[in-house]
Amino acid sequence: MTIFHSLNTSASALTAQRLRMDIVSANIANAQTTRAVLNEDGTYEPYRRKMVSFAPRKESFAAILQRARGADQRLGEGVSVRQIVNDQTPFKEVYNPIHPDANEQGYVQLPNVDPLKEMVDLMSATRSYEANITSLNASKNMLLKALEIGK
Repeated sequence: MTIFHSLNTSASALTAQRLRMDIVSANIANAQTTRAVLNEDGTYEPYRRKMVSFAPRKESFAAILQRARGADQRLGEGVSVRQIVNDQTPFKEVYNPIHPDANEQGYVQLPNVDPLKEMVDLMSATRSYEANITSLNASKNMLLKALEIGK
Protein backbone atom coordinates (compact mmCIF):
# COMPACT_ATOMS: atom_id res chain seq x y z
CA MET A 1 0.00 0.00 0.00
CA THR A 2 1.29 3.43 -0.87
CA ILE A 3 0.36 6.80 0.55
CA PHE A 4 -1.53 7.49 -2.66
CA HIS A 5 -3.71 4.36 -2.44
CA SER A 6 -6.77 6.22 -1.12
CA LEU A 7 -6.34 8.94 -3.75
CA ASN A 8 -6.17 6.35 -6.54
CA THR A 9 -9.26 4.56 -5.22
CA SER A 10 -11.27 7.78 -5.08
CA ALA A 11 -10.03 8.80 -8.53
CA SER A 12 -11.22 5.51 -10.04
CA ALA A 13 -14.66 6.01 -8.49
CA LEU A 14 -14.83 9.60 -9.78
CA THR A 15 -14.04 8.41 -13.30
CA ALA A 16 -16.65 5.66 -13.14
CA GLN A 17 -19.38 7.96 -11.81
CA ARG A 18 -18.58 10.58 -14.43
CA LEU A 19 -19.12 7.99 -17.17
CA ARG A 20 -22.38 6.98 -15.50
CA MET A 21 -23.55 10.61 -15.60
CA ASP A 22 -22.59 10.83 -19.29
CA ILE A 23 -24.62 7.69 -20.10
CA VAL A 24 -27.64 9.02 -18.18
CA SER A 25 -27.35 12.31 -20.09
CA ALA A 26 -27.31 10.42 -23.39
CA ASN A 27 -30.40 8.47 -22.33
CA ILE A 28 -32.29 11.64 -21.47
CA ALA A 29 -31.22 13.33 -24.71
CA ASN A 30 -32.48 10.36 -26.77
CA ALA A 31 -35.76 9.81 -24.88
CA GLN A 32 -37.77 10.61 -28.03
CA THR A 33 -35.46 9.18 -30.72
CA THR A 34 -37.44 6.74 -32.85
CA ARG A 35 -34.72 6.10 -35.46
CA ALA A 36 -31.54 5.15 -33.65
CA VAL A 37 -30.50 1.83 -35.21
CA LEU A 38 -30.99 0.64 -38.77
CA ASN A 39 -31.81 -3.08 -38.77
CA GLU A 40 -30.70 -5.53 -41.45
CA ASP A 41 -34.19 -5.57 -42.98
CA GLY A 42 -34.10 -1.79 -43.55
CA THR A 43 -36.37 -0.83 -40.65
CA TYR A 44 -35.39 1.51 -37.87
CA GLU A 45 -35.35 0.67 -34.19
CA PRO A 46 -35.82 3.27 -31.42
CA TYR A 47 -33.02 4.23 -29.08
CA ARG A 48 -32.42 1.61 -26.40
CA ARG A 49 -31.61 2.75 -22.86
CA LYS A 50 -28.01 2.15 -21.81
CA MET A 51 -26.77 1.28 -18.33
CA VAL A 52 -23.30 1.18 -16.79
CA SER A 53 -22.08 -1.95 -15.02
CA PHE A 54 -19.34 -1.51 -12.41
CA ALA A 55 -16.89 -4.07 -11.09
CA PRO A 56 -14.00 -3.98 -8.64
CA ARG A 57 -10.65 -3.36 -10.24
CA LYS A 58 -8.59 -6.42 -10.87
CA GLU A 59 -6.05 -7.32 -8.24
CA SER A 60 -2.68 -5.76 -8.71
CA PHE A 61 0.52 -7.75 -8.71
CA ALA A 62 1.46 -6.15 -5.39
CA ALA A 63 -1.76 -7.42 -3.76
CA ILE A 64 -1.17 -10.96 -5.05
CA LEU A 65 2.41 -10.85 -3.81
CA GLN A 66 1.33 -9.61 -0.38
CA ARG A 67 -1.20 -12.45 -0.11
CA ALA A 68 1.44 -15.00 -1.13
CA ARG A 69 3.77 -13.67 1.58
CA GLY A 70 1.01 -14.06 4.16
CA ALA A 71 0.50 -10.35 4.66
CA ASP A 72 -3.00 -10.29 3.19
CA GLN A 73 -4.46 -6.86 3.85
CA ARG A 74 -7.45 -7.11 1.49
CA LEU A 75 -7.39 -3.50 0.44
CA GLY A 76 -9.69 -2.37 -2.30
CA GLU A 77 -8.17 -1.41 -5.61
CA GLY A 78 -10.97 0.87 -6.69
CA VAL A 79 -13.74 0.47 -9.22
CA SER A 80 -13.83 0.17 -12.98
CA VAL A 81 -16.53 0.12 -15.60
CA ARG A 82 -17.10 -3.48 -16.61
CA GLN A 83 -19.38 -2.74 -19.55
CA ILE A 84 -22.12 -0.55 -20.91
CA VAL A 85 -25.20 -2.68 -21.50
CA ASN A 86 -28.45 -2.08 -23.35
CA ASP A 87 -31.66 -2.31 -21.35
CA GLN A 88 -33.73 -5.09 -22.91
CA THR A 89 -37.13 -3.93 -21.64
CA PRO A 90 -39.68 -3.60 -24.45
CA PHE A 91 -40.20 -0.29 -26.23
CA LYS A 92 -43.19 1.90 -25.38
CA GLU A 93 -45.97 1.95 -27.95
CA VAL A 94 -47.96 5.14 -28.35
CA TYR A 95 -50.92 5.66 -30.65
CA ASN A 96 -50.04 8.45 -33.08
CA PRO A 97 -51.17 7.63 -36.63
CA ILE A 98 -49.77 10.86 -38.15
CA HIS A 99 -46.21 10.14 -36.98
CA PRO A 100 -43.89 9.17 -39.87
CA ASP A 101 -42.70 6.08 -37.96
CA ALA A 102 -46.19 4.78 -37.14
CA ASN A 103 -46.97 1.20 -38.13
CA GLU A 104 -50.10 0.07 -39.99
CA GLN A 105 -52.19 0.18 -36.80
CA GLY A 106 -51.02 3.75 -36.04
CA TYR A 107 -48.68 2.91 -33.15
CA VAL A 108 -45.19 4.37 -32.80
CA GLN A 109 -42.45 2.59 -30.90
CA LEU A 110 -40.70 4.98 -28.52
CA PRO A 111 -37.46 4.36 -26.59
CA ASN A 112 -37.57 2.45 -23.32
CA VAL A 113 -36.18 5.49 -21.49
CA ASP A 114 -38.09 6.64 -18.40
CA PRO A 115 -37.04 10.23 -17.57
CA LEU A 116 -37.95 9.76 -13.90
CA LYS A 117 -35.72 6.69 -13.61
CA GLU A 118 -32.92 8.54 -15.39
CA MET A 119 -33.17 11.48 -12.99
CA VAL A 120 -32.94 9.09 -10.02
CA ASP A 121 -29.85 7.50 -11.58
CA LEU A 122 -28.37 10.95 -12.19
CA MET A 123 -28.99 12.01 -8.59
CA SER A 124 -27.42 8.77 -7.33
CA ALA A 125 -24.35 9.23 -9.52
CA THR A 126 -24.04 12.86 -8.42
CA ARG A 127 -24.22 11.92 -4.74
CA SER A 128 -21.61 9.19 -5.24
CA TYR A 129 -19.40 11.66 -7.06
CA GLU A 130 -19.74 14.18 -4.22
CA ALA A 131 -18.96 11.51 -1.61
CA ASN A 132 -15.81 10.54 -3.47
CA ILE A 133 -14.75 14.19 -3.73
CA THR A 134 -15.18 14.47 0.04
CA SER A 135 -13.11 11.31 0.55
CA LEU A 136 -10.43 12.60 -1.82
CA ASN A 137 -10.23 15.94 0.00
CA ALA A 138 -10.03 14.21 3.40
CA SER A 139 -7.16 12.01 2.17
CA LYS A 140 -5.39 15.02 0.72
CA ASN A 141 -5.73 16.97 3.97
CA MET A 142 -4.38 14.02 6.00
CA LEU A 143 -1.37 13.76 3.70
CA LEU A 144 -0.73 17.50 4.02
CA LYS A 145 -0.96 17.30 7.81
CA ALA A 146 1.48 14.36 7.78
CA LEU A 147 3.93 16.50 5.82
CA GLU A 148 3.58 19.30 8.35
CA ILE A 149 4.63 16.96 11.16
CA GLY A 150 8.10 16.75 9.67
CA LYS A 151 8.62 20.53 9.84
